[in-house]
Amino acid sequence: MIAFVRGGFIVKNPNQVIVDVNGVGYALQISLQTYAAIANKENGLLHTYLHITENAHVLYGFADIAERDLFLQLISVSGVGAATARQILSGMKGEEIVQAIVQSNIQLLSTVKGIGKKTAERIIVELKDKLQKHQTGFEGIQSAISTADTDAINALMALGIGKQMAEQAVRKTIASNQQLSLEEIIKQALKNL
Repeated sequence: MIAFVRGGFIVKNPNQVIVDVNGVGYALQISLQTYAAIANKENGLLHTYLHITENAHVLYGFADIAERDLFLQLISVSGVGAATARQILSGMKGEEIVQAIVQSNIQLLSTVKGIGKKTAERIIVELKDKLQKHQTGFEGIQSAISTADTDAINALMALGIGKQMAEQAVRKTIASNQQLSLEEIIKQALKNL
């Protein structure tokens, strides 16, 4: 299996990058998250997954191992193929996907193009326990799903702050200090808005 490719980014667009590795061009399918990570780079390393089907061999590239591992978790779900998993990774950030799965947020997962309610439910049923038990590699995930953090987000939303802004403020607060009480998280998050 090809674990990674390192070389010059010859062609970059939001769904594919061609990497020149010692004169051989590898076409890698990528998510928007990976594209954002490499958009300003001329060369670099991409972690890979080779998806082999009856009709094709498709190489997928990822900016970091955590994204690749989440991709592998997603394609392990029955009915979720590689293209769908890439669509999910393009529609949401990795930590948002994990948080939605762990919190059984079917509605949020269903906002991704091509993901219906039944697929979202299946993803949650098959991955929730796995993602709660294992370290996913995404920074701040364990704190993002703790009760205090969820309570802080809900408190900010009760004050009329939008969910996305509330989540960003709480994440920023926790990233700077993970030892805060619920009240301190809320106070600091309000300052971070």
